[in-house]
Amino acid sequence: MSVIASKPCHEKENLKSTEEDDWKMQLAFCKPRHTATIEGVNCITQTWRMKERMKTVSVALVLCLNVGVDPPDIVKTQPCARLECWIDPLSVSPQKALETIGSNLQKQYERWQPRARYKQSLDPTVEEVKKLCTSLRRNAKEERVLFHYNGHGVPKPTSNGEIWVFNRTYTQYIPLSVYDLQTWMGAPSIYVYDCSNAGIIVESFQQFAEQHEKEYEMEKQAVQQNRATGVASATAPSYKNCIQLAACAANQILPMNPDLPADIFTSCLTTPIKIALRWFVMQNTSKLVPKISLDLIDKIPGQLTDRRTMLGELNWIFTAITDTIAWNTLPRDLFQRLFRQDLLVASLFRNFLLAERILRSYDCTPVSCPKLPPTYQHPMWQAWDLALDLCLAQLPSILENEDQFIHSPFFEEQLTAFQVWLTLGSKNRNPPEQLPIVLQVLLSQVHRLRALELLGRFLDLGPWAVNLALSVGIFPYVLKLLQSNARELRPLLVFIWAKILAVDSTCQADLVRDGGHKYFLSVLQDTSIPSEHRTLAAFVLASIVNDYRPGQVAANHGSLVSICLEQLGDSNALLRQWLCLCLARLWHNYDKARWCGVRDIAHEKLFTLLQDPVPEVRAASVYALGTFINSVTTRSEHANNIDQIIAMTLINTVSHDMCPLVRKELVVALQWMVLHFENSFVTLALAEENSRKDLVVETLSPFSGMRRISSRDRLKMLSPNNTYSVDSTDGFGQDRIKRVSSSSSISSLGNNWEFVRKPCESLGHSSLGNLPSLSYGSVYMKLWHGLCSLDNDPHPVVATMSQKVTNHIRNQVKESSAPKEVIETKISSSLSLPPSPSNRTTYLSNSKGESPPTVNSGTDLLRSSRIPLHGNRSRKPIPNTISEEADEVAGIKTPLTTSQFVEWSCAQFAQPVSLEIETESMNDMESRAHYEREWRYLRNKKQRCDAREEQLRAVQSRVESQVFHTRCSHSPEVLTFHPFEPHLAVALKDYFGVWDCQTGTKLTYCASHGNKMSRITALEFINAHDITLLMAGSDDGSVRVWKNYSSMLNRDPVLLTAWQAMADIQPATKATTATAGLVTKWEQRSLTLAVTGDVRIVRLWDAETELKKQDIPTGADCCATCVDVDGIGAMMAVGCGDGSVRLFDRRLPPLESRVMIWREHTAWVLGTSLRKCERSAPQLFTGSSSGDIRIFDLRKNSSVSTVQITQGITALAAHEMADIFACGSTYSCVRIDARTNSPNISVIRSTSGKRLAWRDSFVSAPEEYDER
Repeated sequence: MSVIASKPCHEKENLKSTEEDDWKMQLAFCKPRHTATIEGVNCITQTWRMKERMKTVSVALVLCLNVGVDPPDIVKTQPCARLECWIDPLSVSPQKALETIGSNLQKQYERWQPRARYKQSLDPTVEEVKKLCTSLRRNAKEERVLFHYNGHGVPKPTSNGEIWVFNRTYTQYIPLSVYDLQTWMGAPSIYVYDCSNAGIIVESFQQFAEQHEKEYEMEKQAVQQNRATGVASATAPSYKNCIQLAACAANQILPMNPDLPADIFTSCLTTPIKIALRWFVMQNTSKLVPKISLDLIDKIPGQLTDRRTMLGELNWIFTAITDTIAWNTLPRDLFQRLFRQDLLVASLFRNFLLAERILRSYDCTPVSCPKLPPTYQHPMWQAWDLALDLCLAQLPSILENEDQFIHSPFFEEQLTAFQVWLTLGSKNRNPPEQLPIVLQVLLSQVHRLRALELLGRFLDLGPWAVNLALSVGIFPYVLKLLQSNARELRPLLVFIWAKILAVDSTCQADLVRDGGHKYFLSVLQDTSIPSEHRTLAAFVLASIVNDYRPGQVAANHGSLVSICLEQLGDSNALLRQWLCLCLARLWHNYDKARWCGVRDIAHEKLFTLLQDPVPEVRAASVYALGTFINSVTTRSEHANNIDQIIAMTLINTVSHDMCPLVRKELVVALQWMVLHFENSFVTLALAEENSRKDLVVETLSPFSGMRRISSRDRLKMLSPNNTYSVDSTDGFGQDRIKRVSSSSSISSLGNNWEFVRKPCESLGHSSLGNLPSLSYGSVYMKLWHGLCSLDNDPHPVVATMSQKVTNHIRNQVKESSAPKEVIETKISSSLSLPPSPSNRTTYLSNSKGESPPTVNSGTDLLRSSRIPLHGNRSRKPIPNTISEEADEVAGIKTPLTTSQFVEWSCAQFAQPVSLEIETESMNDMESRAHYEREWRYLRNKKQRCDAREEQLRAVQSRVESQVFHTRCSHSPEVLTFHPFEPHLAVALKDYFGVWDCQTGTKLTYCASHGNKMSRITALEFINAHDITLLMAGSDDGSVRVWKNYSSMLNRDPVLLTAWQAMADIQPATKATTATAGLVTKWEQRSLTLAVTGDVRIVRLWDAETELKKQDIPTGADCCATCVDVDGIGAMMAVGCGDGSVRLFDRRLPPLESRVMIWREHTAWVLGTSLRKCERSAPQLFTGSSSGDIRIFDLRKNSSVSTVQITQGITALAAHEMADIFACGSTYSCVRIDARTNSPNISVIRSTSGKRLAWRDSFVSAPEEYDER
């Protein structure tokens, strides 16, 4: 046993703490950036866009009526249906009737497609039909042709697939084969058959279509056999895809009711409202007006095209209902083909649904190809009947008294039904039936606002809802609405478009083409609009310009750069984030937008966001600055200077950011400097390689007794700041390179070029040539060593990304290492390092602004090299200068590494706003997460109550029974109890393990993923009152936070976050060296982590913002050995290696925060414990290795109580609530004493007989006490 731990509490609360405090307590590291995978969402975008839009450009109206002569195979009733196109053919002469019917039929079709080319063929011959069809097909080319056939005056179609026409003298009926008709009409085509037994034609059509295909295949094979003859094969028309509408089945005849028109099928297809009203009245189902007459129907006022009139509103309702029935009944692809591809086809199929309902009531079943499922009993028809009933109820009073027309409540009621579905619906249920109606309502100004609100709520359900809305046809509606100037629509439209673009970014082209981007520019520019809506506008604009040059050009012309820059100081963090991302996408590979940013000093304005309190904003600003660097197409000295300023600002500001998200973007941003100035970085890496090899040679020399060290170790000795430390290892002569300590140290790296220059000077023939005039303020050197520092980042993903960048350069060095006898390299550009930009010297530390000297381009490099010969492989020349000029090869660079931050940010807009992680867990009282949290808080309350009773007995209780025992592979470094779970966390060198101290079961054993030479010296439980995380701090200054630390539910521990909490700390070089390592203290209430150790400061990290709060100097000339905080963000006590105890008030400025120093201890302070007493002033409990335990009143300059323990104490732990403490000594025993001068409570001796090794004890104390 080497350390002592008392069971800790999650927070220092008073004795009256209740479970309500847990509900109010903040949680750390639980934001989406911690809990979610940082990657984009692959939304499965359905094919809502038609692959090809099609128009019916030609219509053939073939009427075979032979007025006055009935066909021989049909016996008509008397009276019978006679109306054709609402004309009685017997009321005028036969020829006049035929012409009038043809004219009326054309007008009825023109109502649905006015731009089509119509040709009538009245009582035609076969030759006339052939001439008409071939002519229309020839003119239509690849568009659709409609063939309307009325065969009421000829015999029924034959089973052989023939319809009938006339001879020239009208004395005979002549058969016309459907096979020939297919050939003449070609494809694509649509056929309408209005005759009895029409289903026979549909069946024959399919058979002939297959015959055509077989014949085509035979011809194709023949052509392939006769290729030498030069015969070419034609493309086969797709007859099977032709559309057919037939009035009845193969064994049915049309109804002959005299109250119905003879062409009832045509009436349904072309005049649906008129026939629907007539049929509705004939059914005698009207409940409101049972005695309305057919004559009254023709007097309904209004126009079909005017929705404000009665007739127009009925037509509007009919369109909405039939669209809804089709969308809810048909498969999505079939719905798209029939109801969205062609306006005329869509109208005919909507009306076909009515034809099915009406004709089925007369024992006729209309037939279609493709076949549709039955819809005549769909519930929406009842809504149609109600609308007709309400309309006709008003008709008498309107006609007689000229009363005002009262609009139908249909759309309002359907919106209410849709709202009910949204309240109760989910993606596991069927889609809402009313969605097509909602789109129709968007056309109405009366209900538009409500419809948009409900539509937005529906789209917010997720990508599946967006796909549904797009498939039903939302896109043209919301695109058209962008032309509206109504301010009340702006919030709704930007929300809807954000949801659409988050799922389908291809809509950017439509927006730019129609000028829709101007709408969002105006929204973003208007600061009177709430920031939430401007955020959505920024996202939409970012989507418009994303990898789309027309969008970039249009947005740049709209002054998007200046609009974004003006609002970077907005209080809304998400807006700041998306303004950065919008700028980044705007000037990505678009030089004009970049130079607009240069003119507005965009990069300097973005610098202010590098210290933003929201990590996502910092990451977005780093990303924007990275794309700013990469957007230069033509390099110039001005552009290079700006890029150097940006790169140095990034490396100095965010290289040690607490959030890995930011550091990932830093690596991505810096890679562009590496790629654009590759030769400069290759030269640096080559010089570093040469220096390393020189040191190897010196190490092997018999005149040198020096240990082999790397170039960076040599740099450490040469650098005034001793940035790198040299560590001896386990006897194998391996080198240990500590990462760069801080951004300031990174800056100082560039001030000493000895590691580059001396090897080159010592080499008589260097691959770098003669470098006597090299500047010591190289930007590239600082960037290179900054990247090398990131190679060892505590977060493995960041380290891997950085290694990809640095390995790219190192691989270039390996490939460039040419044999000395083979390659002769000449200098072709400047040998000098670039000067610092004179106008921004503050960003480049210790840089000089003088112009560099140049060397004649004709000077040859000396040909010998110290690089050993590896063979005569051909290699590319070594870059011989570090030049300010970028690589000669311009253009778009392929990234070495990428992140998914931007895609992840976009995916958040595709997800439901109401289902965010925080919202669900905090506010949803019925969620599983809420119930689990409630159970934990009730458990915490009970354990607190039990602990208070035990705390009163703690002074009299003796600890005599061992309840847990285990053996570890290494000597434990740190022990920490969980306050509410029976978990004991143990640090074992660079591993940590977790045991269940009730059952003795080892729950997990996990490596910290840190440096193998480091050891864990601090363990803290984060969010211990809730879903607990485990934080591990190592003596190399790194901190890692783990979730699933106990491997619950068979899940391995997952690294949640990691960062370099204290970069200046110096790890112990030998196991026997006494160092404090990394000392930490977590404060849950303020989400603050205090970090110190072998340094002269205490650094406070804010886990909420993931930023460094402040550095508080300890004022001591030795290390800090322990630290404790008061739990409320005020006082902090620090024990030091010289025995002093220092009290700090964190509310004061760092240099003024030290309010008290006690120097009563004479040896290493082992522990400090700030305790808030209920009835007295706060107290500080301390103990040192010399055995003296002291209690201080924070208001006094000396201790108020002293307890002397045996000499040789090695570990100390104090209970924060009970008046007891435990200490371990070198005599292999643990003493448990009271804080007062009462007798010793217990003495526990080590059964192994081993001496207790010295270790510092890092424990927080419990509120509940357990005699373990």
